[in-house]
Amino acid sequence: LAAKLVKYPRDVLGEIMHPVKLAFVPTISIGMLLLSIAYLQIAPGLSFWLWSAGTVLHLAITLYVLSSWVHHGKYEIAHLNPAWFIPVVGNILVPIAGMQHAPADVSWFFFSLGLFFWPVLTAILFYRLIFHGSLPERLMPTLFIFIAPPAVGFISWYKLVGGVDDFGRVLYFTGLFFTLLLLSQFNYFRQIRFFLSWWAYSFPLAAITIATLIMARETGLVFYTWLAAGLLGALSL
Repeated sequence: LAAKLVKYPRDVLGEIMHPVKLAFVPTISIGMLLLSIAYLQIAPGLSFWLWSAGTVLHLAITLYVLSSWVHHGKYEIAHLNPAWFIPVVGNILVPIAGMQHAPADVSWFFFSLGLFFWPVLTAILFYRLIFHGSLPERLMPTLFIFIAPPAVGFISWYKLVGGVDDFGRVLYFTGLFFTLLLLSQFNYFRQIRFFLSWWAYSFPLAAITIATLIMARETGLVFYTWLAAGLLGALSL
């Protein structure tokens, strides 16, 4: 990333200014947040610095993206796709490691931000899909991103409140419904040619798998154990 920024600054700027590619820029900060979660138990110090850098960077990107959305002359309804969740709803990731790295209010701030924009963008996206035609084939895999906000939201809520409560169940079952909805369209998705956007199959499935593992542990119900095993198998495959 640093080498690309130094060698091809115009290309990087072009991606930042692009109406579709802009949504993928925050994957840099989200990658840091995911790594901070991965290292939370085995290297807490490294996890803290990754979380700190990722959180600050993601907030800066969120402010830039929202400003771009409000003051623009380039966006059209055809540009909208589920990747637009990434910049603002990605803030929901912060509490997963943040509850151990900073005062709770920091995590609540980012969770509130992501939770507010999730239903807003969901409504706009469904309007786009229903009344303005399907997504281009290369972007169809991004439909799986619909799973991520409620699934990650459940994991963060679990970290924030320390257990599975009624609102947590609402988030989990919403994520589970989107998983069932998209898996029921398996025959459609298996006909899509390979594109880089296939990455969108993995992260959302990982999120709902982790959420299901939490449900299995907290409820003790065998159903969630088997469901988690099935999702983990699909994710690994």
